[in-house]
Amino acid sequence: MNKPILPFLPERSLKARQTGIAMVMDKGLSVREAEDFVETAGHLADFVKLGFGTSLVGARVKDKVKVYHNANIRVYVGGTLFEAFVVRNLFDDYLKYIDQLGLDTVEVSDGSMLMDHDVKCEYINKLSKNYTVLSEVGSKESGILIAPARWIEMMQKELQAGAFKVIGEARESGNVGIYRSTGKAHVTLINKILAKVQGDKLLWEAPLKPQQVWFIQNFGANVNLGNIAPADLIPLETLRLGLRGDTFFSFLPAKFNKFKPK
Repeated sequence: MNKPILPFLPERSLKARQTGIAMVMDKGLSVREAEDFVETAGHLADFVKLGFGTSLVGARVKDKVKVYHNANIRVYVGGTLFEAFVVRNLFDDYLKYIDQLGLDTVEVSDGSMLMDHDVKCEYINKLSKNYTVLSEVGSKESGILIAPARWIEMMQKELQAGAFKVIGEARESGNVGIYRSTGKAHVTLINKILAKVQGDKLLWEAPLKPQQVWFIQNFGANVNLGNIAPADLIPLETLRLGLRGDTFFSFLPAKFNKFKPK
């Protein structure tokens, strides 16, 4: 069936892309569920993160990775699992593990453990020689506050060390890091980061619909967003295109404002 052509839809970047990236959080889907997801929404996903340590617990993980790879979706295990290996001084075992899964992408984070930032950058630099590296800035603990200048400094250094993108931490709950405890965006922090760090180098975790709406309304259809639930990826794309009430008028010319509800 031919899809109708609607004018005034924002132009979306195409895979493989630098902007408009969608990172999906897989918290333990079965192979069959992964196949169903790929069938309906795989064309919209750039990365799938096997969240936290779920890849060590789930069954047939290697088969699931193949499902994603066959759909041109890059897969990596959560940064928490990277930290779980590193804190035990088992980095070489981590490399063996991701190679056994056939992964070419990794996440380097320090949100669950204390790690000297220079050491973190060394890991990024070393891994970037053989893998695509996504690094993550921000603590998973709500009580740990990081000054905006420190966020900026860490993000800049991690990009210089070889990170493909730097992720703004939010957890799957969306109430830490770049968000207030209420789940609302930490606007001052985000704006200060964007004043110093190029936006297309950043991937913002936005697991909740209001967060997705806020980023799209403020930074456009092709903002990089992550920690998206599999069932939320198609709804997210409708937000990006203005095909959902929350962003309905975001991309229409001003002449359409007369149709806005009062």
